Order: sequence, then structure tokens, then C-alpha cells
Amino acid sequence: MILIGIDPHKSSHTAVAVDASGHQLAKRRFVVNAGTFRQLMAWCEQWPERRFAVEGAGGLGRSLAQQLAAAGEHVVDVPSTLSARARMLATGGNRKTDEADARHVAHVALFRPDLRQVTPEDQTTILRLLTERREDLVHERTRVLNRLHGVLRDLLPGGVATGLSADKAAAAMKSIRPVTATDNCRRDIARDLLADLRRLDRLVKDNEVQMREALAATRTTLTHLPGLGTVLAAKVLGHVGDVSRFPTEHHFASYTGSAPLDASSGNNVRHRLNTGGNRALNSVLHTIAICQIRDGGRGQDYYLRKIAEGKTPSEARRALKRRLSNVVYRIMKRDHRNQLTHAA
Repeated sequence: MILIGIDPHKSSHTAVAVDASGHQLAKRRFVVNAGTFRQLMAWCEQWPERRFAVEGAGGLGRSLAQQLAAAGEHVVDVPSTLSARARMLATGGNRKTDEADARHVAHVALFRPDLRQVTPEDQTTILRLLTERREDLVHERTRVLNRLHGVLRDLLPGGVATGLSADKAAAAMKSIRPVTATDNCRRDIARDLLADLRRLDRLVKDNEVQMREALAATRTTLTHLPGLGTVLAAKVLGHVGDVSRFPTEHHFASYTGSAPLDASSGNNVRHRLNTGGNRALNSVLHTIAICQIRDGGRGQDYYLRKIAEGKTPSEARRALKRRLSNVVYRIMKRDHRNQLTHAA
């Protein structure tokens, strides 16, 4: 079996082929253009038994990795942190070239069977794109709203109350009677900002409609979990992708950052807060926990039981997040099995 490591860049891709023992067999640099994939596959035809390892298959290497996966090739994603460590451990680790990077990518794939296999993009990719788009729109809406608050504060005595919306801003602006040319300018800017706010409101609503349709296509049952609505479910599916890549709920909890880290030393057994993992998923679990603690039910009962055991509110909330991570994992695994059964 030949393993081909690829170091991708915007303008070029460097590929290095190694055998099962890690010895380099061949190398080639491909200029990125419309014929790059065809040239790469023509070069690889000399090794019928082959696998590919692409550094950053979720970033710069996404396009090439997806083309390989769509062609039926076996492709794994090598995180840049692992290839960097391999380079530092190798002889002459300070030397960094595209050829050396591609070789180290292949070496990592040789000795790490747990690397994520790249699969063709599906509905989960659409959900991630839609959730990222929503975040951009919400951030932009917040910026426009804050700016509108500032302008209205200078036009109206005492400004306007918090919780401003487009309709409330429009109602408040009806009473504005500019006296000076400066106030006229402020009013015009406020009108422009109000128009921007209405436009962003429409885009956010359209985005939610698209998200709801994409979520329905996945046949997920995540939204049955209290505190987990359409937007949060879309974020979970978009970031997790194929849940089968996590062998156990403990691996999933580590990925979400909800599992505490072992910091034991000698006879001193202790754990510390995990500040790593996927922070977007950790934020989702936090939101679900807050909603369940507020609204009652099994989540609130578990939280209060931890408080009664002597845990602080923060510790009890983290314990609930860890439990919710297991619940989300089990729901996604069940949905995955049902989809396989339905497809068969």
C-alpha cells in the first residue's frame, strides 16, 4: 500500500509518495488550476494500491480532498499540528519545505489510524454553512443596532430604551424634528441604519427558513431534546458531521470540551476544566443546560441533585453539560442507525 501525502497551498499542491515503511518513492509539485486534479490522478496511476493524506482537509486542502473523496479514493485529514510535530521530531526538524511537509503528512497518516476519513460533503456541510452565515448576519445586525442606538441618543432626549427593534426605532424617529443641519444629517444616517436593520432582519429570517428545510432533510430527532431548537440543532450537525467517527460517548465529550481533563500526579487524583475542544459545540451544550435548568424537568432535577451534593452552581452546570453531551451523542447515533436502515 502506497500512501500519498499532500501539502496544499493556494497556488500549488506538493505530493510525496511513501511506502509502508515510510521511505519516499516519488514527489511532484502541481500548480493549482482547472487541470490539477486530473494531473494528480494521472501521476498516481502508477500505484493502484494507494491512500491519500491531505493536510488541513477542512481548510486549504478542502477542495482537493473533496475531489479525491468524490472519486472514491481513501482520504484522511491530517491536522497541521500533527504534521508540525512530526517535522520537529524528524532529523533536521528546523528545515521546512513543501516536500518535507508533504512527507511528514504521509508519515503521520502511516502511524495514526485514528485520523478522520474525508467523506463527500452532504447536508451537514450545508447546515454548517448556514449557521456560519447566520452568525455573520447576527453580528452585523448587532453592530448596526448599536450604531442606531448611538445616533438616536443624540437626536432624542434620553435616547431610546434597550431592546430596540426596527419597528420601535421607526416609531421613535417619527417624533424627531431636526433644528440644525447636523441633526438633519443624523436623521438621514438613522434612516439608512434603519433600512440596513430591516434588510438584515429579512436575511436572518430567510436564513432560518433555509436552515429549517436543510434540517428536515437530515431526518434528525435532536430537536426533541428540551432546549435544543432549530438553530442549535443545525450547529450541532454542522460541526459534528459524521457522528460515527467518534467510537464512544467519551470521545465525543472530549471533542465538545465537556469532559474534564485528568491532571493527576502521584497519589493526588484530580481533574481540571477542559478549555479546549470545539467551543461552538461547547456553547451549544451550555445553552441547552441553561434552558433545562430554567424550564424544569430532568435536567433541572439533575442540576439540583448536584447542588445538594455540595457542588457549586458552576460545577453542577458543567456536570449537566457532560451528561447532555452523552444524550446528544446517543440521539445522533440512533439517527445514524435509522438512516442506514432506511437506505438499505
